[in-house]
Amino acid sequence: MLRKIMLAATTALLSIGPVMAADDLLTASWDDVVAQAKQEGELNWYVWYFQPEFREQVKAFEELYGITVNVPDVTSGDDAKNKLLAEAGRDTGDIDVISLGGDVTNTIDVTSLFYGPILPVLPEADALTDQINGGDGQGYAVAYWGNQTGMAYDSNRVELASLPQTLDELTAWIDANPGQLGFNYENGGSGPSFIHNIARNILGIAPDAVIDAVPDLTPVWDWFNAREDKFVITGSNADSLTRLNSGEFLLTPAWEDHLFSLTSKNEVGSQIKLYIPDWGMNGGGNIVGIPANAPNKAAALLFVSWLTSADTQTAFNQRFGTAPANSNADSSKALVSAAERANTRLWTMPINSNDVVPAFIENVVQD
Repeated sequence: MLRKIMLAATTALLSIGPVMAADDLLTASWDDVVAQAKQEGELNWYVWYFQPEFREQVKAFEELYGITVNVPDVTSGDDAKNKLLAEAGRDTGDIDVISLGGDVTNTIDVTSLFYGPILPVLPEADALTDQINGGDGQGYAVAYWGNQTGMAYDSNRVELASLPQTLDELTAWIDANPGQLGFNYENGGSGPSFIHNIARNILGIAPDAVIDAVPDLTPVWDWFNAREDKFVITGSNADSLTRLNSGEFLLTPAWEDHLFSLTSKNEVGSQIKLYIPDWGMNGGGNIVGIPANAPNKAAALLFVSWLTSADTQTAFNQRFGTAPANSNADSSKALVSAAERANTRLWTMPINSNDVVPAFIENVVQD
């Protein structure tokens, strides 16, 4: 009996096979990566938004590979980044896959904090990018979530053709429709995107310009202060859309994926539409990477491949209204057309929104 037990144990160990070192994963066959990922059996994905929805979405991965995906509670992107930094000195951390804003790659050393480079290893690498939101993942972090701000409007009360496309048209529209524009400056980025781009247009700075220093923003504050009784400051992204949906406003900045989500839940009516005006609105997205000390690197690599695949990116577009980060994905469910995405602008260039929005608070809100 003992001999049979030992033989069975030996057979089981042989069937599992050797575990590859982390460096070997980057040169192994994809079949070997998948096999080791299944041996590891689980992973922890740190993502700060849409956590309940993502817990549902990853069930498709779990069913496909038999690998459990844990999505811990994370309150913000900064909290996720801070945990990554705090654990960097440990031999083994808690995070297998982490999502961060693409621009965060400009503030951390991805080549030391992340495992990789992973982009060349991914089966669909030719359709992917490591650059998004003004950041460069250098192959160690890969774009997986495209988002876009635009201007939401009530299509039951106003036609797209009558809405402003340029700064001059917006100026005239605000004067003709006092109190019908609402936007936030905190608790979400849609209003800050609006402020940032209006500032750039007032200053006459082209989106592809290169400037060495923050320009004098006085003309921007003059423009806003001259119309302070004709627009409404809202409390957040959600507040703006709720009040637009209730009929208080005709026009307000919004996130494409946020509006899509609220519409899907019937929290906002289908009459609320989105467009990207010619004056430009910021767009970008998020990246995923594998910490250098991730405990389950093969499972993490397989999960990143699944997240960025054309099939998953198409599913995200259908479920969340995201702009796919895989060029082979279907983006037909997006709220804005591909042509309008030519009006996408960057948060950090040619002037940084972080140089504009705090000054807006000081010179307009608190003035």
